[in-house]
Amino acid sequence: MGPWLWVVFGVVVAAALALDLMVFHRSSRVESLRTAVAWSAFWIGLGLGFGLLVGIARGRDAAFAYLTAFLVEKALSVDNLFVFFALFSYFGVEPRYQHHVLFWGILGALVTRGVFIFAGVALLESFQWLVWVLGVLLVATGAKLAVGDGEDVHPERNAVVRAASRWLPITSGPSEGRFTVRVGGLLRLTPLALVLVAVESTDVMFAVDSVPAVLAISRDLLVVYTSNIFAILGLRALYFVLAGALQNLRYLRPALALILVLIGVKMLLAEVFDVPTVWSLAVVAGILVVATVASLLNPVPEESEE
Repeated sequence: MGPWLWVVFGVVVAAALALDLMVFHRSSRVESLRTAVAWSAFWIGLGLGFGLLVGIARGRDAAFAYLTAFLVEKALSVDNLFVFFALFSYFGVEPRYQHHVLFWGILGALVTRGVFIFAGVALLESFQWLVWVLGVLLVATGAKLAVGDGEDVHPERNAVVRAASRWLPITSGPSEGRFTVRVGGLLRLTPLALVLVAVESTDVMFAVDSVPAVLAISRDLLVVYTSNIFAILGLRALYFVLAGALQNLRYLRPALALILVLIGVKMLLAEVFDVPTVWSLAVVAGILVVATVASLLNPVPEESEE
């Protein structure tokens, strides 16, 4: 029953992306809050709907694993929006062009996440001891996230961005929403292309945290990859919904740190104690709900925000 799900996944994602790019976002414009909320709800609904299909085809445990992985990746993606916000501020990207960059950045993530996930599953199948390595990595990542106040973003220190700036033909002229322009008959990259490089390279770093987390939840390629992709597909719309409220989610990072540590411990103790998938889903959802409610009830003081 697996192959038809892959076909449905491919058709749905391709159709939704084509509709997004060629119908609703053909021209560059500032995304309104109402539109962003509608698109965010659309992508979340699409992801949850596919989870229902997974349950029909693979059973209840697979559906619970899908939903858990979807929640974990979505939560990690929200935290990563801080980085995108900082990148756009650093490069001075106009709001009307930000959706364009995020769209193509997500397309690149479809490929890079696929490589990470398929390689990760293959390695875990061949080398069982890697489970311990990933478990320790998740615990260490969670601990680092818990004790840190949030790392500053320094695009100028990004090795990929520095290499692209040095070796690629990049013009200093206005981009007008394009990644390439012709200067003197020669095709050159615009500064907006450099922003895309920065977004793509940071997504690779994000994958180092998120892919081990979802692999700790399930090793079913369909479950892991589709939940990961559906979670990040709505990242563009979610960015415009939360751009003004990101700083108020003060308890999100501690919540993510706790989730990563718990998933890492679950991975390390898998041979001793098998945690039911429904428990994992309930714990992850509960932590995120508590963190969100606590952030709303105890917002960041105005002086701290400034």
